[in-house]
Amino acid sequence: MHRPSVFVQFLRCNSCNCRRFFSTQSSLDSAGPVASLLKSRSVIRFKGPETIKFLQGLLTNDVRSLDQPESTAGNGVTPNLSALQTPPVYSAMLTPQGRFLCDFFLYKPPRSDEKLDRTGSGPGPSSGELEIYADVDRSILDEILATLKRYRLRSKVDIENVAEDFSCWQRFGKNLEGKSSISEDPEADSVGWGGTVDRAGASASEGNAYGWQWQKDPRLACLGYRGIFPSNTTPPLVESDKETDEGNFVLWRIEKGVAEGPIEIPKGEAIPLEYNLAGLNAISFDKGCYVGQELVARTHHRGVIRKRLIPLRFLSDSGKDLEQEIPPGSEVVSTASQKKVGTVTTAVGSCGLGLLRLEESFKGTTSLTINGHEHVKVETIRPKWWPSHWALDHQQQSAAA
Repeated sequence: MHRPSVFVQFLRCNSCNCRRFFSTQSSLDSAGPVASLLKSRSVIRFKGPETIKFLQGLLTNDVRSLDQPESTAGNGVTPNLSALQTPPVYSAMLTPQGRFLCDFFLYKPPRSDEKLDRTGSGPGPSSGELEIYADVDRSILDEILATLKRYRLRSKVDIENVAEDFSCWQRFGKNLEGKSSISEDPEADSVGWGGTVDRAGASASEGNAYGWQWQKDPRLACLGYRGIFPSNTTPPLVESDKETDEGNFVLWRIEKGVAEGPIEIPKGEAIPLEYNLAGLNAISFDKGCYVGQELVARTHHRGVIRKRLIPLRFLSDSGKDLEQEIPPGSEVVSTASQKKVGTVTTAVGSCGLGLLRLEESFKGTTSLTINGHEHVKVETIRPKWWPSHWALDHQQQSAAA
């Protein structure tokens, strides 16, 4: 299944439950928080005693945290589910040449509520093998599975497509940014283990599969919460008036300068650091060897990144949001020099992402346009989450030259 190039953008109206079209990010800001079923994503399960070793040698991030015991802090108070689930890990798989192949959201599943410890207040030790679930791009699922099995060799790990059993969801929007856990959401239910569990409340908030929870998006706080849930259940906090099309999350994410998947981060071509994966907590620089590490490490230690993925806004001559769609692959040029500054990688309405040279992207004296469409003005936006030194990259490069 291939992701469509144009997304329908709508939310359900709270008062009448009808579907209402939204064309701007401010509409989403006022409507959130909302949740989207991510139909563009699928789920793979890894199971076996060498699961962590296998993933550690393959992915860009350090995944050993997924093999640590869950926190049960609480000083005798029955811990809630959010305290018992290990935080997810965001990572990427690269080609041997260090180019992007696909991204992974890795989850350690909650332990069964049937296994209580000797006090009867929490889950006891699990007797089963380690399981890790991965949220991956659906459009290249078969390719991902084939690549993983090719690298597996004799590793004691089973790799299984569980797309029919699990679905991926995102919860985002107003009032979610800055919260350190889902328990800080005033609408969130606190559901515990053991004798203090409210089974009726658990059923209402979790559906039929008790235990799976929303987790803070491991990339950025402004993206909200992400999770995988059994396909036959409705995730907690998702009601009929709070579910929105996936296209709205794509728009939310693009305006914050975050690409996802092998279409927005070109498979076999993209250099991970240019697509800001280090700033999105996808790369560990001290974990040891993994496939494709050499290019990433060399680029990082040089400290010279001439291009980065930047949020774009497309405007008409009058300064209004552009109504026509800008095709991905369009060249962004400087009106002064007529030289290419970069390329549009993703476009949704008047918003997009582009891989542009930093030196020319944020100069106040430089005007940008689309090659062959001089009536289209291109505005670059520096995301709030960017580290401060990224804005100085082009100055450092100019000085070095």
